[in-house]
Amino acid sequence: MFNIERWQEIFETIRKNKLRTFLTGLSVASGIFILVILLAIGQGMENGIGQQFQNDAANRISVWTGVTSESYKGLNPGRRIEMDNQDYELAEQKNEDQLEYKSGLYSLWGQLTTYKNENGSYRVEGVRGDYQFLENETLTAGRYINQQDLDNYEKVAVLGNRVYLDLFKGSNAIGEYIQVNSIKYKVIGVYTDPGGEREETRIFIPLTTAQRVYNAGEKLRSLVFSLQPQDKFEDALAASEAFSAQLETDLKQKHTISPTDERAININNTLENAKRFFDLIAMIRGFFWGVGICTIIAGIVGVSNIMLIIVKERTKEIGIRKAIGAQPMSIIGMILHESIFVTAIAGFFGLIFSLFLLEIVGPLIESEYLLNPSVDFGVAITTVVILIIAGALAGFFPARRAANIKPIVALRDE
Repeated sequence: MFNIERWQEIFETIRKNKLRTFLTGLSVASGIFILVILLAIGQGMENGIGQQFQNDAANRISVWTGVTSESYKGLNPGRRIEMDNQDYELAEQKNEDQLEYKSGLYSLWGQLTTYKNENGSYRVEGVRGDYQFLENETLTAGRYINQQDLDNYEKVAVLGNRVYLDLFKGSNAIGEYIQVNSIKYKVIGVYTDPGGEREETRIFIPLTTAQRVYNAGEKLRSLVFSLQPQDKFEDALAASEAFSAQLETDLKQKHTISPTDERAININNTLENAKRFFDLIAMIRGFFWGVGICTIIAGIVGVSNIMLIIVKERTKEIGIRKAIGAQPMSIIGMILHESIFVTAIAGFFGLIFSLFLLEIVGPLIESEYLLNPSVDFGVAITTVVILIIAGALAGFFPARRAANIKPIVALRDE
């Protein structure tokens, strides 16, 4: 029930002790402010890292080879392992039901590319049609490589947007011919990549064409796969880990590599990387919660100490109230009411200021691993609950002390 006299008492106490009340509220407001800002930074880190994983297919698995580091079955270490079309076909046939997208890859770095009077040095990659989705690329003009291009060894090329701007300066490129080390390719498409310009300085040609034109035979630089999507992250992670382990075993058996050799076959699983990063983010977020809560506790201690002082100052008043019939719960309610009010108002100021600051500054932050730091509605509600609990805790012990004051002792207080 609304009690106007109690509110008058609270405001009268605040009015008499403006500086003390302000400093007490400031400690609570700063605690909530720090907590919200730290949680927003944690969310921004999660957003930024999540954006990095969105640059390619979410469940992408890449395989490339290196040099053996162990002797095995009479073979010396130091052998260079090279994959070929048979490795790709083995993985494709054995895991046909699991695969969503797949491609072999043959890369050449620093290829001089010219169009009329313009030229530049770019990476040329022979790929299959699925590679567009493995790289999460979006066509802005034309089409991507298709099966007919692969079957007919077509000399066609899909340009990254940066290559297109360098060579064509924004003019039409579809149907035009570029020269890559004096070999002509017809431009059939232009793409953009969420990874930015670094990923858009590439030229894609049919894999079969790259292998034939550059005398690669059936060699491949790497294999790239993505698995069918799952409803749950845990299921998708388990499937990708099982696929990666089986693929590594198959490749080691085919190329006579020791099962314990960790350098000959390299596999990068984006879901495993994502799990490691998000586990780290969860730990960081937990640490931020801890720091924020500790800061709030410091504020609560300050409020509690102030309430103890108030109880001490009002000892005689409390004794008179009890002498004329005030119940202990009434005394406790009076102290808790004031404690919760001061804590809640100060905390709301800290919360509103932090949200306002994030709204202004958050969108201006441009970092690779920190993107749009913010807090959602659930976090805001949580901080409100923390405020109420904090106010109750801050006033509980002083309130209990006030309720235990004996009227005869209180009336003797000077």
